[in-house]
Amino acid sequence: MGLRKKIKKELIGTSEYPSNQVFTISNFITFLRLVLTFVFLYLFVTDFNRYVALVIYAVAASTDWLDGQIARLTQTVSWLGKLLDPVVDRALLFTGVVGLVWRGELPVWICAVIILRDVYLALGNAVVRRFHKRPIDVVYTGKAATALLMTGFSFMLLGLPLVAGPALLPDAGAWLPGLDGTAQPVGIYLVYLGVAFSLLTAVIYTLKGASAIHQARLHPEEEEEDFLNPDIVES
Repeated sequence: MGLRKKIKKELIGTSEYPSNQVFTISNFITFLRLVLTFVFLYLFVTDFNRYVALVIYAVAASTDWLDGQIARLTQTVSWLGKLLDPVVDRALLFTGVVGLVWRGELPVWICAVIILRDVYLALGNAVVRRFHKRPIDVVYTGKAATALLMTGFSFMLLGLPLVAGPALLPDAGAWLPGLDGTAQPVGIYLVYLGVAFSLLTAVIYTLKGASAIHQARLHPEEEEEDFLNPDIVES
């Protein structure tokens, strides 16, 4: 057992000192978003109704901020919520990607980049956790990437509005739709931007992970702190 840090009671449940609570309103919303992602995927790939599926996807995507806001306002930020929120974000992205690729509306390489990027981050996180026990906080570029990709996928799922893209690569329509001069849903350009932010986020996490490992090697005594189970003291 590591060293137990003493934390004032009123600080528990904040972003800096999450609680170990499981049954909170924000965690329920996060779990509900996860369920909606798989409902969307089933409806979309079975061609039940494109627009009903899109509404479900949009609800799951647009409430990304809601669970976090409620957790902060009610001071019920939890470790489960901090771990589950990015998982739900990834599930939303994957279901959107898989659905569009399944229907031949999105290039396969975009799916590959998003999946390989997440595999890389998962492996990197496993390496970092060997040295640095506390999870690295989500970075804003990652949130921006998620927002761009989910918004882009939503427009692509809708199939509207169509815009004529620049003819930068006339012969690359199969790989880079919208950059060959053909009309494509405006969402594809948001997806391209989201992929760029995703790769940038991978670089930032790599640097933060390397810094965390370096710090842990310099001060191994700090890694003994049991941040999951602090001693709660009255103020």
